[in-house]
Amino acid sequence: MSRIGLKIIEIPEGVEINNDNNFVTVKGPKGQLAQQLHEDMTINIDGKELTVVRPSNSKKNKSLHGTTRSLIANMIEGVHKGFEKSLEIQGVGYRAQKQGNKLVINAGYSHPVEIVQPDGIEFEVPANTKIVVKGIDKELVGALSAKIRAVRNPEPYKGKGIRYEGEYVRRKEGKTAK
Repeated sequence: MSRIGLKIIEIPEGVEINNDNNFVTVKGPKGQLAQQLHEDMTINIDGKELTVVRPSNSKKNKSLHGTTRSLIANMIEGVHKGFEKSLEIQGVGYRAQKQGNKLVINAGYSHPVEIVQPDGIEFEVPANTKIVVKGIDKELVGALSAKIRAVRNPEPYKGKGIRYEGEYVRRKEGKTAK
C-alpha cells in the first residue's frame, strides 16, 4: 500500500489546478507548470483538496500511485513557494560571479566556466563563494545544481571544489613518508 499516494494534497490559496485527460496545469503566484501524467491514475479535485486514485493493486499501479502524487505536490509547492538549492565553493582562487544571465565560475581551470541561466531558473551569488539556484520546477533546479557541482566535484584530500550547502565530504589521508 502506498502511504505517499494515499495522502491528500491541500491546495493553497491562490493556486489553480486544471486536469484535462491527466494533463495537469498548475497556476500560482510564482508561475505556471504543466505535465502529462500517466493515464491509469485518476486525479480528483474536491474544492481545496486533491487526491490520486489508482485503478487496481497491480505492482505497476502501486508504483505509479506515489510518484503521481509526488509530482503534483511538487508542482503545487513550486508555483506557491518555489524551490532553491545552495552551493558553496571551497578552494583558493575558486569563485563565482553573475554576469547578466550567465553564471561565471573560476574553479582552477585555465578558463572560466560559463553556465547560461535557462528559462524559469534564477541564479543568485550573495558571496563569491556561494551560489543559490532558484526556480519553480524542482527537477530543473536539482539538475542545474548538479551540473554546477559537476564543474569541480569536491575532492577527498583537500576538500576543494563545489558542494551543496551542508554536504559532508569524507576526507582521506594523504601519502606518508617512510
